[in-house]
Amino acid sequence: MLSAGQIEYMLGLMYSAASLKKQMDEGAVFILACENNEPVGFASYQEIKPFVFKLHKLYVLPSQQGKGTGRFLLDRIMAAIKPVGKATLQLQVNRENKARHFYEKLGFTIIDEIDLDIGNGFFMNDYVMEKKIIP
Repeated sequence: MLSAGQIEYMLGLMYSAASLKKQMDEGAVFILACENNEPVGFASYQEIKPFVFKLHKLYVLPSQQGKGTGRFLLDRIMAAIKPVGKATLQLQVNRENKARHFYEKLGFTIIDEIDLDIGNGFFMNDYVMEKKIIP
């Protein structure tokens, strides 16, 4: 889906220790999924405006995909959001990423397509998806 150059750029931009610390300082919540005390996936989310939350990241090791780990992480996020009241969980997924179908199975719908310039000549060509979280 992405070139090696874009992946390397995005790792430095969004996944460096300094970037992850900044995200946490700005209110992003991170959840780690473990199996036998070994990390197998993680997710992060944040309230971006009243009653609207954004799933920033959801990653599961390839060996864990199809075993319910991604659903587990999303269930934990939705359980954390539910007490807020009627809310929305939004996310972005690359238009070529098969994870789109995973999100659709969980009730997310496509609400927009975006081409986001992330710098250095790279773009994120994503669907914006959302799901209503009803208490």
